[in-house]
Amino acid sequence: MDATSPVPIDAASSAYGQLMARSLADPESFWREQSRRIDWETPFEQVLDDSRAPFARWFPGGRTNLCHNAVDRHLAERPDQAALICVSGETGTERTLSYRQLHREVNAMAAAMLELGVRRGDRVLVYLPMVAEAAIAMLACARIGAVHSVVFGGFAPASLAVRIADAQPALAICADAGFHNGVVVGYKQWMDEALALAGADCPVMVVDRGLVPWRSGMRDHDYVALRTRNLGSCVPCAWLESNEASYILYTSGTTGRPKGVQRDTGGHAVALATSMALLFQAQAGDTLFTTSDLGWVVGHSYGVYAPLLVGMSSVLYEGSPLRPDAGAWWRLVREYGVNFMLSSATAMRLLRRGGRHALASEVPTLRCLFLAGEPLDESTAAWIEQALDRPVVDHYWQTETGSPVIGLPLFDLDGKTPLCRRRGSPGLATAGYELEVVDEESGRGSAPDTKGMLIARGVLPPGCLSTLWQRDEEFLRTYWRRIDDQWQYASFDWATCDKQGHLRVLGRADDVINVAGKRLGTREIEEVLLADPAVAEAAVVGMDHALRGQVPIAFVVLRQDERAYGGVHDITLRLSDAVTVAMGAFARPRKIIRVQALPRTRSGKVLRRLIREMMKSPMAMGGDSVEACRILNELKQAFAAHAQEKSYDELASTLVAT
Repeated sequence: MDATSPVPIDAASSAYGQLMARSLADPESFWREQSRRIDWETPFEQVLDDSRAPFARWFPGGRTNLCHNAVDRHLAERPDQAALICVSGETGTERTLSYRQLHREVNAMAAAMLELGVRRGDRVLVYLPMVAEAAIAMLACARIGAVHSVVFGGFAPASLAVRIADAQPALAICADAGFHNGVVVGYKQWMDEALALAGADCPVMVVDRGLVPWRSGMRDHDYVALRTRNLGSCVPCAWLESNEASYILYTSGTTGRPKGVQRDTGGHAVALATSMALLFQAQAGDTLFTTSDLGWVVGHSYGVYAPLLVGMSSVLYEGSPLRPDAGAWWRLVREYGVNFMLSSATAMRLLRRGGRHALASEVPTLRCLFLAGEPLDESTAAWIEQALDRPVVDHYWQTETGSPVIGLPLFDLDGKTPLCRRRGSPGLATAGYELEVVDEESGRGSAPDTKGMLIARGVLPPGCLSTLWQRDEEFLRTYWRRIDDQWQYASFDWATCDKQGHLRVLGRADDVINVAGKRLGTREIEEVLLADPAVAEAAVVGMDHALRGQVPIAFVVLRQDERAYGGVHDITLRLSDAVTVAMGAFARPRKIIRVQALPRTRSGKVLRRLIREMMKSPMAMGGDSVEACRILNELKQAFAAHAQEKSYDELASTLVAT
């Protein structure tokens, strides 16, 4: 640190920390202030109606519109500023839309939807790659009061059909095709198959990119023709009551059957605008590059809505971080003057496999790299911060919450005094969250630095799921329990909390294995493995064992320059010993299997449930996406090849004996 640089201060006692405390002590005053960050056509009657707790109605009676707040209200001050910058690493194309141009396109899309019979409250299923039309479709739905359900384009027909059957869309929108690792995949064909499987026959709007020929049926409508016919239309915004649904987003499937997370309108807009101001510390005119697909919550919140709500420019990218090479993202940062970047720990681990040359040192406009998704391990955090020479800030949140639950801004409210950050911890609870780490069985608070379940007390703050789509009872049963006359929301994550309130998330509660009566969090073992410089990624799962109940099995992805760290056998023994030293012999993985990649959802979560099923049965079903299926098949082969080999416990014993 430069001698003239301000000394970081304690976050909990800072002005920011005091403001977060006020959000709990006086939520009505706090959220009334934050609600002024968006436009309301009709003022709300009260801040919160929790008469049916844990169901919460934020800003009831108020009427607003997401599209108006994200697009229309910026036309007076910034009509020619870039709103969306859409770049494809697959086709080599670029398209920039100013706020004025985006307004024109959204109106044309909204008029086309109305022409095809979509009305307020209807669902529109969006199955598109990372093209401008995906964001335009979301905003057009918001404009007319339709409920969008965006589905990641990598989902195969069977998974897409489940979502169609549940949402019952009045319209489906798809492309002729998209890309997966450079290979063209026919989206229209998959949409037709999914509609047949779901027994649905709604109109289909096709965005033809000219990638593959497709068969047009009676229900199909060409988007180019619809756009041409409706260009110049002026569709008025439908003013929605704050608690009307804005969208449905299905969880990624790591927990089994997809659940439709339902988001409201007013609370969602207020929460996102608040997070941009207080947590990201961004403002109008800044540029944000969010690497997530729009089919996931990060893409919804920070690829489209949040940056546009505050008048920023948003960069959307189609392609892998490694295509055409590992410098693809950093060239975008330089070329478009990106100020803030939001990605995932998973993506950084992927880049880490390529070594330091995977990162660019010349990103002069970048102020901060934010990460979300799976927990950020300390070794990856240290590596990326040193290699990038920029602050790296971890956030913790979920599809259900819509924005960060734990995190810290870079600076205090004065915008210049840095806050103390602790590597391995995202920080403090964000606005409106009364978080606590509790004993799994009793629900009572755990001692400082003691592992327990992360819960939120009381109703959730604005922006969180209001319920599960058409499943209120499942919403209650899945997420809530009442202890000592108070509601507790279950995050399903293990965590610890120190005396200053800094939280450290350890991983999913269902990622726990029982070895000879001892409960182990797989994330704890993974942290030890990831600390080795040869390891880029790691996933630990439990395998049934006749004597011990379960034993840990580790799947590791090594860095490309692995030879610099020893041979595979040396690395394996070193990893095994490291776990023993850190956690004890009972935690040592029974096998450590080297693989080329780990199966993940596109949002970055490791598909541990499917890995467990794969180990139990070679005939286990694959993942939702084509890529996950391919990687799972590779894991099956690797696991089968190791099945007859000695465990590394046995290998180590043999080496010692000789």
